[in-house]
Amino acid sequence: MKNYEITVNGKVYQVSVKEIDGELNKIKENETMSSDKNNSDQLEGVSITAPMPGRILSVKVQENQSVKAGETVCLLEAMKMENEIVAPVDGIVSQIKVQSNQSVEAGEVLVFITSN
Repeated sequence: MKNYEITVNGKVYQVSVKEIDGELNKIKENETMSSDKNNSDQLEGVSITAPMPGRILSVKVQENQSVKAGETVCLLEAMKMENEIVAPVDGIVSQIKVQSNQSVEAGEVLVFITSN
């Protein structure tokens, strides 16, 4: 994590930026996820996480829906800006962990995608 100071319109903001090396957040479903409903089987896939704290404006997908890499799965409002959260891979939406108007923290899982 690197810390920076940014000045916008004369106001100074301190921000922390996490460098991501391009690897996806691949996870194997762990005890937390397997305790959720409809999770009796072990699944492999990709978790899509919130890049920053904010509020979910809308969820653009449904469970069991096919998605393509780059397709918007959620809209996240952070610092009065709308941010499209997109699927990093092709797959099937197996879990939606958030709903509209929900506040989320950076790193919180929003959607879980399994491979086709």
